[in-house]
Parts: sequence; C-alpha cells; structure tokens
Amino acid sequence: MTTSMLHVPPPQGLLQPLAMPERLLLGPGPSNVPPRILAAGGRQLLGHMHPEVLQVMDEIKAGIQYAFQTQNRLTLAVSGTGHCAMEAALLNLLEHGDTALVAINGIWGQRAADIARRLGANVHELLKSPGEYFTPWDIEEVSASAGQRARAGPRRGHLPLCFMQGLARHKPSVLFITHGESSTGVLQPLERLGELCHRHGCLLLVDAVASLGGAPIFMDQQEIDVLYSGSQKVLNAPPGSAPISFSERAREKMLKRKTKPPSFYLDMGWLANYWGCDGEPRRYHHTAPINSFFSLREGLAMLVELGLESSWERHRANCTQLCQGLHDLGLELFVKEEKARLPTITTVKVPEGYNWKEITAFLMDNHAIEIAGGLGPSVGKVLRIGLMGCNSTSGNVDRVLRALQDALGCCRRSRL
Repeated sequence: MTTSMLHVPPPQGLLQPLAMPERLLLGPGPSNVPPRILAAGGRQLLGHMHPEVLQVMDEIKAGIQYAFQTQNRLTLAVSGTGHCAMEAALLNLLEHGDTALVAINGIWGQRAADIARRLGANVHELLKSPGEYFTPWDIEEVSASAGQRARAGPRRGHLPLCFMQGLARHKPSVLFITHGESSTGVLQPLERLGELCHRHGCLLLVDAVASLGGAPIFMDQQEIDVLYSGSQKVLNAPPGSAPISFSERAREKMLKRKTKPPSFYLDMGWLANYWGCDGEPRRYHHTAPINSFFSLREGLAMLVELGLESSWERHRANCTQLCQGLHDLGLELFVKEEKARLPTITTVKVPEGYNWKEITAFLMDNHAIEIAGGLGPSVGKVLRIGLMGCNSTSGNVDRVLRALQDALGCCRRSRL
C-alpha cells in the first residue's frame, strides 16, 4: 500500500460545478456579452501562428482602424485589459528622464501619472476637480500674470496660476488625457488638442477605454498620436484584449529610443511584427489569447454592422433618456454641463441621507442589476450607471430607473 505524499487536500469548491448568476451589468464595465460574442469565444482553439488566426488578427486590425477612424499601420490589440494598453503606451513612448504632462480629473489620470513615474519620467500634473474637463487654454496657458488674470476676469473651473503647468512651461514629450473618464462621468473635448501638442513638439496620448464606440472620436482628424481602448465596454467582449494605435509621429519616436522598452511582453517593436504592422514576416512573440481575439473580432464586427454614427446616436439618446429619468426621480447629476457628460457612463450624486452601498446592494439583491459607486476621487460621492453597446437600450433605461425608484423607497436612510 502506497502512502500518499499529498499534504494539501483537493479543494471542495472545485469539485462542484461552476455556477454563475444572471445579472444585468449596468455598471462602468464589464458589460454583458451577447450570445454571438459568447459563441465566438467558445470556439475551439487554433494555434497562435495558424493562418486562420493571423487572418482574424488582420480583421481585428481593420476593425480597430474603423472604430478609431485611423489609417495608422501600427494598429493592433494588446493581450491584456485597458490598463495593459495604458502601460504599453507609456512604456513605449517614455524613456527615463523624459517629461510627461498628465491631465488629471479622475482616477485614470492618476494611474497614468503613477505609471509614468515608475518609468523614471519627470511627471507634471494638470489638475481639475472631478466632474470638470480641460480646455485648450488649460493645457497650454501659463504666461499670464496674476494681475493679467484678475483684469481678464474669473474663468470658471480654472485653477489658480500657481497650479497651472502647461505645455509651454514644461515642454513635455507626451501629454496624457482621458477622453471618457469613467470614475467621474466626464467626456473630454479633444478638439485642437492634437494641433496644440504638435505645435509644442509633444505627442498626444488619449485613453478611450470607456468612450470608444459610444462617443465620437476621430484619431487622424483630431491628430491623436496614441489611442487605446478596451474590449469589455461598448464592444461587449470579455475583458482581456485592448485595441491600440500609434501615429507615424509616435512610431518615429519609438524608433529613435536610446534604450529598449522596459517590458519585453509589451515591446511595440515585437508586437508590431506579430500583428503584421511592419511589412516583415511574422515571428512568434507570445502565445496570444486566441479566444479573446475571436470575441474581440465579433465585437468589432457588430460595431461595423451597426455603424459608428448609429452607435454614437444610440448611446447619446439613451443617456439623455436616463438623465431625464434621474432628474424626475429627484436625483442630481454629478456632471453639470450636458455636453460634458459621458454617454456611456452616467454619474449621479448619492442622495443626501442614503448610503450608496445600500442602494447598489439593493439593486443587486432585488433586481439583479449591477450599478456601481464611485472610484478614486468620486468614492462616496456618486453612483455610476453604464449603458454600453448592447446594454444601451431604452428598455434597460426604464428597468434601472424603476429599480432605483424602488431602492430610494425601501433603503434605510443612513444616520448622519
């Protein structure tokens, strides 16, 4: 009789079948995955260098170019989430000692500044209060004296001069800004920013994880140098693949690096070859998440079939319906200006006397609906309601408004 050498028993949970509840995901992401994309992700694996998989990758590249409205040849999907694309963009663009300017009005600017500092960059921050956005003046203007500012009159939402640190002062090589700030619900205008950056010899890096497909963005026309997104929001694919594209300006900067990127896995030179972006025979770099690529391909295909302009209009209309319904419930929207509201994620102030955790738990427990509280600088201040891709429907707006009305009537008011 053989004595077992095992000292760790089999986990009992893994001896049970996997069981997951059905929920309507109306938080800031991920979104529900429609049957077509689920089916694509469930297809049998092929090898990551098989010609059929390389063809899928080519189709993904074309879909990203459409979604981004770009003809950049260096366009691909990173094997990772939107966070991974953020890191890939920054570590390929920045070398130790480079200067980066980061626009911060929510958590994603904070994260970008953190990553850039870890790379050894000299990071300068442009700050706005959560719920506000940046104007071109905020990005560039540093020359006016306090007296000149006073004579010009107050500029609502602008920081005092002592906090202004723009392009003209710091001469950064990269400006990071978030198009769809999911922690605060702000849609950042991008007009003139690319031209402004290039006038100062700077590259424009834009985070569009929460906005792609839900709000207009034109990478080439707006002179964006690096743009990235994620698979799990409007594209309705599972998290794990992240579209990204680099302009010729950005590609040239990467080619002139004095040092190799600090990550082999995210080295854009290797990834460009694997994705067929450099005109050279494709070489093995890493074993890609093949089934995630199948899902992303279908998410992009569904966006192409619907059409970008139709998708933008659908998200705008359903966001407008949601905002009106929240107002009718007596709730106050967090972002004051309608034009600055992110169509995919709406933020509403936590009503006075209520605990946001009780509201979100009530919707989950009683209506099988997920909405979220705040994140980063908006923690405890807002509820976040997401309407993205297939989840952006008038019926879902009605459903979440009924659930919120129920929660407001039933949730115990917190003792202040």
